[in-house]
Amino acid sequence: MTVNSFTSAVLTCRKLLMHVAVEKGAQAGKTFLEYVEYLAQKGYVPPDGTGWVDYIRTKGNEANHEIKVMSSADASDLITFLEMLLKFVYEFPAKMQPRSAAP
Repeated sequence: MTVNSFTSAVLTCRKLLMHVAVEKGAQAGKTFLEYVEYLAQKGYVPPDGTGWVDYIRTKGNEANHEIKVMSSADASDLITFLEMLLKFVYEFPAKMQPRSAAP
């Protein structure tokens, strides 16, 4: 983002979503759509988040399969969603782990 590589940022978000899905149990070798649907079906996407999921799928496909330059807004939106997802999937559950007793 800091060097205006917005298409690269969108592609990176797409790739990270695929890795999160596989780490959470999706089978490797699936399509991007299957990974996004897996995350939604398993409850990693909020109930009203289907619009976000479709937006990510659309922008990810455009960046990956077309000769189209992504905008700052596209990249920023995907990064915001990915940040929320990573917090929901990894950060918040880790914070809820029982803390060890103080010595």
